[in-house]
Amino acid sequence: MEELPVSKKVVEYEHFVNEILRKDLRKVLENREEIFTQTAQYLQLKTVIEKIKGNVSDDDLKTQVDLGCNFYVQAKVPDTSKIFVQVGFGFFVEFTLTEALIFIDEKIKQLNKKCEKLTKDSATIKANIKLVYEALKELQHISDKKPEEGTVVW
Repeated sequence: MEELPVSKKVVEYEHFVNEILRKDLRKVLENREEIFTQTAQYLQLKTVIEKIKGNVSDDDLKTQVDLGCNFYVQAKVPDTSKIFVQVGFGFFVEFTLTEALIFIDEKIKQLNKKCEKLTKDSATIKANIKLVYEALKELQHISDKKPEEGTVVW
């Protein structure tokens, strides 16, 4: 087996860090950010449901509905005992308010587990990047030591 020159190995390691590890890290962090957004939306929905449950009255619920592109219209909800909740893959399920709260709590637990896994994955990738950088330093004979005072560095 033919040994590659050091400069070629350095280029390969740099390519590996920049083209593979950094892209993987970016993708993991984007997925984690998406999970954070979903969690925030479910927490917001939970707050709304709790407020609806606390304000039980015979009056219609008056609200505004976003039709898209931040275009809102007035709406009246005559029966606030049930709610449709997006459960994933574009599907909505009709729940009672209590059932919706139970679903939301379980969904938040699931999202938190995914988030923990993505956080661990990002830490692993960061550690791999650091490991490759340490290997590059070793290959190039670069030291972390600061030069002694009075030493001239070229």
